[in-house]
Amino acid sequence: MSGITLLGLGPGDPNQLTREAWEILSSAKEIYLRTRQHPTVLNLPTTLKIHSFDDLYEDGESFDEVYAAITKKILELGRREEGVIYAVPGHPFVAEATCPEIARLARDEGLAVRSVEALSFLEPTFSALGLDPYPRLTLFDALTLSQSHVPAFAPDAPVLIAQIYSRVVASEVKSTLTSIYPDEHRVKLIHAAGTKDQLVEDLALFEIDRSEHIGLLTSLYVPSLGEGTSFESFQEIVAHLRAPDGCPWDKEQTHASLRKHLLEESYEAISAIDSDDFHAMREEFGDLLLQIMLNAQIASEEGEFTVNDVVKGIYDKIIRRHPHVFGDVRVNGVSDVLQNWEKLKETERKGKGEKEKGILDGVPVALPALSQAQEYQDRAARVGFDWPEIEGVLDKIAEEIQEVKNAETDFQLADEIGDLFFVLVNLARWKNVDAESALRGTNMKFKKRFGYVEQSAKQQGRNLSDMKLEEMDALWNEAKRMD
Repeated sequence: MSGITLLGLGPGDPNQLTREAWEILSSAKEIYLRTRQHPTVLNLPTTLKIHSFDDLYEDGESFDEVYAAITKKILELGRREEGVIYAVPGHPFVAEATCPEIARLARDEGLAVRSVEALSFLEPTFSALGLDPYPRLTLFDALTLSQSHVPAFAPDAPVLIAQIYSRVVASEVKSTLTSIYPDEHRVKLIHAAGTKDQLVEDLALFEIDRSEHIGLLTSLYVPSLGEGTSFESFQEIVAHLRAPDGCPWDKEQTHASLRKHLLEESYEAISAIDSDDFHAMREEFGDLLLQIMLNAQIASEEGEFTVNDVVKGIYDKIIRRHPHVFGDVRVNGVSDVLQNWEKLKETERKGKGEKEKGILDGVPVALPALSQAQEYQDRAARVGFDWPEIEGVLDKIAEEIQEVKNAETDFQLADEIGDLFFVLVNLARWKNVDAESALRGTNMKFKKRFGYVEQSAKQQGRNLSDMKLEEMDALWNEAKRMD
């Protein structure tokens, strides 16, 4: 009778084979193993003819390629009159890539599939750790994690990472984890759980790839980073602020009432950046995130959108607008990226059925004037509207200064000063300087120096208004020397 039997060999101790599995193995003539590299294999019935796919691991270029080849072969064998028994370490549907795919494809073509239950690596691992996985343990695959730049799970919950089968994998996993967790974060390596060789190592995260015990049956347990360290936990407390038992002030807020706070927090974050103050940046970015989350929570309550919609929207947009990173588009430098960016945005607008907009129409009118001017110039330059050389900018500055001198009315003077500002912003753009930040830095420098002049006058028991310009200028020069 054709068909496929998917059989779990348990975590490694032959005594942990289920009675059903042992009866099947004892009466079978042959069995196909995903790998012989499992302790239970040595204790299988001697009457069994054993085949394995270990040769595919040696010749295959990737695990996906190996698993696809195994799946194809098992399906072929399953079509035979006698069918096939395919055995894997642990449980057929726990941390096992081949069995779910084999079952899906077999059922699609009408092949019978039988799953023989087994202990997975999880149960003895929980016993070794003395751990109840409820309510929040996360399960994750080491190979997936090793290919990521940051962990794709909430760090305020513990996580069990399976398949740390080599020191190379451990090193790659460590590299990803340390993007979030500190090097000294205490973790546990669990080796050969449920077998006579079981070992649990308690060590710092940075040490995991130094373990000499890492093998095919190794997992990594990473305790929680602490309460409040995940995006989801922050989302929960913001929702609580707006709940019936939340904060009276927060419950009264609307998008309109939060507008000024969003603007203030944005400026405070910019100030922290301009000051190169990392402690302040961390705090101000948090305050800014709170404003975003509050607005998203209000929208969620009104049935408009959720914060997950916000995240999904920008996630998709980043992928869509970076085909040179996530697709097969080739670019040569930043200039190509920016030109392609404009083309992609135009395509998006047409896809949404929006009326055609000018290149400069998407620049917010509420931007500070210097930032707005630089963004206008950046966008125009992307389509080639720019001086070919910086000398053209410098000549234009000289021209605008002369026009300021020649202005005859207040209106003309204001107009020409505006033109001068605009071309100075262009100079900043050519020199890769952010004009808004540059002026803000000069403002801060002026404030600091003038504060020194003011304090020095007070120390002398004098008012600034009583001092001569020469005296204030001398104090100013002292302040400059102290910069």
